[in-house]
Amino acid sequence: MHSATVIDHFKNPRNAGELPDATASVDITNPVCGDILRLAARVENGRLTEIRFKCQGCVASLASASALTEIASGKSLADARKISAADVSEHLGGLPQATFHGAQLAAEALGQLLLKLSA
Repeated sequence: MHSATVIDHFKNPRNAGELPDATASVDITNPVCGDILRLAARVENGRLTEIRFKCQGCVASLASASALTEIASGKSLADARKISAADVSEHLGGLPQATFHGAQLAAEALGQLLLKLSA
């Protein structure tokens, strides 16, 4: 059901863990399935210099959070705003519709984080 890339991100998550002295962090929950994602970032000179996550949820949600950190790391805030759930899914080799909610959760967390950084 899951691609090799999804399994790799699940078994070997990138940028997992807390981020001390984060510029901002958000916690979001998918009310349908109960997945929980914390996303934290450090911003310097308008760029996401470091981004980390903690996730409690299904394989797709954890893999999506991991993939999101790879995609967003080093990006300007303006470029990070362009990252969509479809981009996360594509980075993972394409999530089936049944697990696409993982990419949506990651993209929503990034959107909320960027809103917080803009405030």
